[in-house]
Amino acid sequence: MENTKNKLSEYEINFFNHLSEYLDTRLYFFGSIQRNDYLPKSSDIDVDIFTNNESSTITKLMYFLNVENRDFKRFVWKLNVNNKLVYGKKIMYKDTDNNLSVEFSIYNEKDKDNVLYEHNYKNKLPYYAVCLLIFLKYLYYKFNILPKTWYKSLKAFILNILVYNKPEFFVVIDVKNKYKTNKLVNKYN
Repeated sequence: MENTKNKLSEYEINFFNHLSEYLDTRLYFFGSIQRNDYLPKSSDIDVDIFTNNESSTITKLMYFLNVENRDFKRFVWKLNVNNKLVYGKKIMYKDTDNNLSVEFSIYNEKDKDNVLYEHNYKNKLPYYAVCLLIFLKYLYYKFNILPKTWYKSLKAFILNILVYNKPEFFVVIDVKNKYKTNKLVNKYN
């Protein structure tokens, strides 16, 4: 999963190579970039980063991406393949000038095998699911006729219920203000 099934642009290749060198770690690609439902210049690119020092890695990412610590969202995810709970942080990074949208997930190194196994499991979709996902993505990205909430819900239904007959448990803990009020949000792949 260090390589992508779908071709990256020259800019994307350089971006990810520089980031990997800067962090001194491998980047692992998952999601649609590894499947047939990837839409270049529309779909985001999902990347896993595994580290023994999450704080240091996040600090480096803050500097490299020019973002703030509050942009990282803490999450908990119950893996479907073994019911293990894993914790991490996510950030959605957008570079509109270069049409790049990346969702980074940062995990502790101890969870690497389980997380990669789960992501690999979801790379093998039946033909009907790929067709439905492509249709859904065209409605959302190209024709702009689906609200984001519907898109996420329908995508989650296809990936989790329709294909694997299992709901996914993924909760983002969103710290919104200086009083650190936590809000739980269900998020589907």
